[in-house]
Amino acid sequence: MYYKPIDIAKSLNITTSALRHYEAWGIVPIPERALNGYRLYTEKHVAYFRCIRAMYPGFDMGITKKIMKHIQRGEVDEAFWIVNKEQADLQQEKVLTDQTLTLLQNPNLIDINEKQTKKEMTIGGVAKLADVPPSAIRHWEKEGLITPTRNPENGYRTFNRVHLRQILVIRALRNLIHYLENIKPVVKAIEHQSIQQAKKVTEDALVGINIRNRSQFHGVHELYQLCKVIGLI
Repeated sequence: MYYKPIDIAKSLNITTSALRHYEAWGIVPIPERALNGYRLYTEKHVAYFRCIRAMYPGFDMGITKKIMKHIQRGEVDEAFWIVNKEQADLQQEKVLTDQTLTLLQNPNLIDINEKQTKKEMTIGGVAKLADVPPSAIRHWEKEGLITPTRNPENGYRTFNRVHLRQILVIRALRNLIHYLENIKPVVKAIEHQSIQQAKKVTEDALVGINIRNRSQFHGVHELYQLCKVIGLI
């Protein structure tokens, strides 16, 4: 049985040009052509299209492309391990965001995961507490997100607990807000001990993580269905 592009597109709420894009990107098998040149899409093509549409909200199109190319080569385990890593990364985002929300609700911020904070900390010390590389902190300083003080004797950066709280918020939101500029008002508010906005944004970030998690499960379901249709499972 063959399916018309217009019918597939309508069922997925997309345009027929999107179907052609997926074909041009090499993430669906090239269909045969009828004598009149029309594409002859089969059940397998429909399963590919359904899988792509289900996966991209949770995994983005770049990752979806990689997975689809592995599937076309019959490399099901390679595809599944990519999915596994993406889900593990999302889990880590959830852990960090949960942790940040808890720390925002702690006005003193005396310790993090049983590690003691100090009134004054070096960039290495604050980086270790926040579990981010010092280079990231330098970049955020360059972008104007944080403004550490400088030791007048040696010029070294000095960080306090407010800076640490700012770094934790940036760490939690950097993968959820596309531009660092959009994080700046939230981070700057913390300097004035105003954490309500930061808490609200972090809570919203958790909602976004939960939505993405559900989207990933939907994508995984359709990926498994695709593998069954084309005989990989």
